Order: sequence, then C-alpha cells, then structure tokens
Amino acid sequence: MTDFYTVRINFKGGVISPAELKNILETARECQVHKVRFGLRQQMIFNLPRNFGKTFALKAQELNFEFQTDTNVYPNIVSSYVAEEVFQNGNWLSEGIYKDIFDGFDYDPQIKINISDAQQSFSPLFSGHLNFVTSPTPNYWYLYIRVPKTNKVYLYPKLIFSTDIPVLSLKLEAKILAHEGQSIINVTTLFTSIDAKRSIVAETPFEPPAFSLPYYEGLNRYGNKTWLGIYRRNELFSVDFLLDICALCQQTKIGEICVTPWKSIIIKGIEEESRELWSNLLFKYSINVRHAANELNWQVEDDSEAALALKLSLVKSFDEYDLRTFGICFGIKTRPKTEVYASIMVRRRRFKLLGFIPFNFVYDISYTEDFNPNGRTKKYFYVGASRLILAEQLRRCVLQYNKLKAANLIEAAGMKDDHIEEGEDVVLSPKETYQCSHCLTVYDADFGDPARGFAAGTSFDDLPDTYTCPTCDAPKKDFVRV
Repeated sequence: MTDFYTVRINFKGGVISPAELKNILETARECQVHKVRFGLRQQMIFNLPRNFGKTFALKAQELNFEFQTDTNVYPNIVSSYVAEEVFQNGNWLSEGIYKDIFDGFDYDPQIKINISDAQQSFSPLFSGHLNFVTSPTPNYWYLYIRVPKTNKVYLYPKLIFSTDIPVLSLKLEAKILAHEGQSIINVTTLFTSIDAKRSIVAETPFEPPAFSLPYYEGLNRYGNKTWLGIYRRNELFSVDFLLDICALCQQTKIGEICVTPWKSIIIKGIEEESRELWSNLLFKYSINVRHAANELNWQVEDDSEAALALKLSLVKSFDEYDLRTFGICFGIKTRPKTEVYASIMVRRRRFKLLGFIPFNFVYDISYTEDFNPNGRTKKYFYVGASRLILAEQLRRCVLQYNKLKAANLIEAAGMKDDHIEEGEDVVLSPKETYQCSHCLTVYDADFGDPARGFAAGTSFDDLPDTYTCPTCDAPKKDFVRV
C-alpha cells in the first residue's frame, strides 16, 4: 500500500471558476499537497498523504466540492468548450449552449460522455461511450455510441436536441450499466429505447475534420483579447502558481479557467491592459511557454511515470532526427483499459516467455487507417519492438505518414511528383523482417544482432542455421517472414 491516496476532481466540461479552484487548491495545500496534474479527461489529479485523508474529506464537505479517492468511477464529461473562440468560431455552438448542457447534468455520469464541436480537432470526438457531435442544424447533435470495452462506434440515425442531452445520457447510462459484464450489448435495442421527442432525421452524414493540432500554449491574441496556454513538460503544476493564477483571474475579472485534454490549462478573455500582469506571473515562476510542436502533440495516459519517461525519450530522439511530425498525434499506453487519443499509438506490453512467463517489455506501434486520431480503424506498423529499436521504428511510421501526406497534397494540386514513379504505391509498406513464432521477437537486418556477433546489415538468410532466438532460444527455422 502506498503512503498516499490518488485524488481526482472533475471539472465538468473542462471548466472551473477561479474561486472554486482556489478553494480546492488551498485545501490541498493545507494537506501538504504541493503539486497537481491534469488528466486526459479534464480532471485534476494529485497524491494526498494518507494521514490527511480525513482532514481533506471534511474540508471538501464544508466547501461543497466532490472528489474521488483511488478510483475513477465518475470519468468526467469531456467537452471542446476550451476551443470555443480560441481555436475555432463561426459555428452555431456558443458558450451559452455549452453551459446550458453542462447545467442539465445534475448527476455525475458513470460512463464517459464527450460533447464536441464538429469543426475542431483539439478535443477527441469518439473517446467517450456517448459522443455528442454538432450537426449543421443549429442546436442539434449527432450521437455516436461506443459500447464499453469495445472500439466500435455506432451512429444513431436521428439528431438530438441540445437540452435533451443530459436526460437522454442518464437513461442510456442506466441501460448500459444494467448490461455491465455481459460480452454483448445490443446497440439496436439501445437505439430503440431512445425517447427524444425533439429529435429529427439526420440528413447530412458526418465527416470528422482533418486533424490539425493548434499551438496551445503561450500568450496569443484573438480579436481584441488574449488567451494564455500553459503546458508543463513533467505534467506537474505548482499549487502556489495555480493559486496565483486564481488570484490574478479574480483581480482582472476573468470568470473561468479551462483544462484541456492535453493536460494543460488555458485562460481566455485576458484584456490588453492586463496582459503584462500575466507575463510577469510567468516570469515569477520561470514558466516556459514555447515548447517545440513535436513535444506538444502527445497523449500520455494519466498518472504514469513510465509512459511520461518514454515520451520524453522519444521526443528527444525526434529532435535528434530533426523529424517533421506536423499533423500527427502520438499516444502512449503502458496499462490496459486506458483511453488515449492518437494517430500513432505506442503500446507497451510484457513479453511472455514460452507464452506464459512474464519477461521483458516490448512495444507495438499501431496507427489509425487515415492517421486521424478520431479514426477507429487500427492497423499495426510494427509488433514486438524492443526498446532499443522503438524510436527508429516510430520514425519510419512517421515517414510513412509524411509520404502519404505529400502524395495527397500533390494529387490535390494536380501535380506530378518527380520522385514518385507512375503507378507507384506511395504508402510505404512495413519492410520485410523475420519474427520468432514463439515469442514474437523480431530480427531486423538493419540492426543485426551485435550481441551475438552479427553486425547491422546482416540479412536473415546470411545467418547460420545454428542461429537461435536471442529471447527464447527457438531455432532459426521457427522464424517467419513478416
């Protein structure tokens, strides 16, 4: 047992008032909490010393804020509200409509609910179990249902009215939870149970927008105001720093702070005359707000030091490669049952010797079919990579995306690329390697097996017949071409 509790506090839709956040932070600081982090589902997460558990609970009750301890039964309502005005505008979806929907949730959902503007790609569209996405018709939403523990989404054939979303969500949640533990939930039955009197037929099919991650940190002007985005490389925010943010918000009459699905925060509505005050606050805490774009486009599972360390290592490799990663969202999973939004996913798993004995970690690289993180069709680029070759294989997957993107742009412009032969398939296929049929260890000629005296560039055919798998000692004949 650890000497702390993991506390999660939901900010509905990713929005919190400075006054409410101040109460939470002051309570946490009184209980010896000095740093907090934010999660993929727009939650605050921190470690609370066990001997302060009762004190924190009593104070939370007094100040009327809810929290979860060592659990995530209530996984929060995620929304794209943070992107409104700042990263997209011109749609019928306004701050007022968002707030009306949020206010309608007078209960804490136990399933994941996403409320998203269709015109943005800053927040995930389909990572919830109930996913509401704006339609072209004002105040009406597409509904996509994803059954828990599955990766497939189903589109309800009608559009849902804005203020019907909370009540409908509660009814669908009850039916989904009633089938919890069953291997199959009949989605057609779920659809027929929807009683939304104001629903209308969806005449226009929905096409997810192309992914384009905006640069989401720093002081940036929009209209006659400024927004400030703050990202922390180690995901940790000082409680004192956040308290000073709350105080400055109150001083300059800013009514809300937004938490993003990228584990950062955004303050909107900064007036020109107070911009210098915010700049001074960044100086006071030496906060850097100009990180490289290839560090910002990552989704790392919550509260995972292993995943964060892997991300920082891979980002360093990308810097060394001087690799272009524009238009890609990377994800890292080191635990099962975590939902991460990504174009290219790195999943760590324990290799099992002889099929059942836990051994070393290996990594699988997969990607969505069109490299859009909202896509649900997954393909594998490399299975069972060792840590030694992970960065190189990830680089090759990025090169596949870049070449595909270049070909699409050339085609759209009606031009011919001199570097692409007529009729050539512009999508790079994974190269030929050989894989142990027992433990899935891969022999890659580009790397060879230096530990056994076979230099990089040694083809599999040139290995002696006595060669064996470096992991499980299976003979060479048990390797298969992949």
